[in-house]
Amino acid sequence: MGLRIEPERGDGYNRDLFRHWVDADGDGCDTRKEVLIAESLEPVQTGSSCAILSGRWYSIYDNTETTDSSRFDIDHVVALKEAWDSGAWNWSADQRRDFANDLSQPYFLIAVSASSNRSKSDRDPAEWLPTNTSYRCAYVRIWIDVKRAWNLSVDQTEYDALRNTLAAC
Repeated sequence: MGLRIEPERGDGYNRDLFRHWVDADGDGCDTRKEVLIAESLEPVQTGSSCAILSGRWYSIYDNTETTDSSRFDIDHVVALKEAWDSGAWNWSADQRRDFANDLSQPYFLIAVSASSNRSKSDRDPAEWLPTNTSYRCAYVRIWIDVKRAWNLSVDQTEYDALRNTLAAC
């Protein structure tokens, strides 16, 4: 898999160390809104300050659909705490901001139902996989892509879960 196996750090995490939902391109839409706009199944209408007025979203984690953007969260596929424990503790504030707002790949941050995102929380694939079983192989591959892209480690249990999930694909 090309991943470095190391124990997780496990201390010192604070969500505020990851400045997220910034307007990196200066268009008035923060990262959360950029993802909602990009992932809507129909054209999004926006209001002042890029307020999302309409759209339709599908949560691949649990096969949920909505027209109410407030019912969806933007998931960091590799959660901020997981990133911290896997190497982000050693990053600069700019690197942590960049990770928290990474739109370089359309699947590093995804719109999912709030309930599925909160169920996942900061757990890794050894502890949580999407209830949509047909998405699990893709989810694990994306997890690995994020970890590689950001040079983050995995712990042994996480590695074993990734390997076992991929073996069933």
